[in-house]
Amino acid sequence: MPDSGHIVSSYEMELTELASSISQMGGMVECAIAQSIDALLSHDKKKAKKIAKDDRLVGDMQRKIDENAVSMIARRQPMASDLRLIISSIHVANDLERIGDMAKNISRRIKHIKGGEDLSPSFYNGVRHMTDLTLLQIKTALDAFAARDTKAAIAVCERDDEVDALYVSIFRELLTYMMEDPRNISQCTNLLFCAKNLERAGDHATNIAEAAYYLETGMNLQVMLDEKRDEEK
Repeated sequence: MPDSGHIVSSYEMELTELASSISQMGGMVECAIAQSIDALLSHDKKKAKKIAKDDRLVGDMQRKIDENAVSMIARRQPMASDLRLIISSIHVANDLERIGDMAKNISRRIKHIKGGEDLSPSFYNGVRHMTDLTLLQIKTALDAFAARDTKAAIAVCERDDEVDALYVSIFRELLTYMMEDPRNISQCTNLLFCAKNLERAGDHATNIAEAAYYLETGMNLQVMLDEKRDEEK
């Protein structure tokens, strides 16, 4: 008969390893987003190629987390909070993989973009600001998930409008360039796709925050926020 203490210890180790894998994958995609924007603003095609190549490591990590989580469900038949942790980890890993895709998409656009000396400093400042806020969103969401911090999770969702507003500002500036000179259309379209990928990375950070809230409470964060807005009207 297997030793129950050993089984419990082994199970707890698996849960710890799952959490560690999420943290490691989070660090990988944070780095990928930061480097993709650095490559964009410096027009570094060599760095861009490396980012696209390294994306396979993110995909491998996502598959590993998914396989381990499914295996734990099958073997351990977890209950209550443990089951929420495992299911939420699958969702978070998927969102992190998508953030990695956003970084890869940005890096792939760089080869189609000329050096940006013809664009205004406000564009670069806007992209840098948007990047800083998006990375903060990702980090805060991951920290909220690790600590089961509902207040931090709510804060991430409430800040999402700031990322969206920055994207709209960049969109308007690029649209102005295109209207002023049709020769700018190709350049600005590629830059616009980069900004949109950054905005979508912020959306995935919100998804992670929602998973953190669900992990701790078993409730849907967006439903709670919608009900709160309805009460305030």
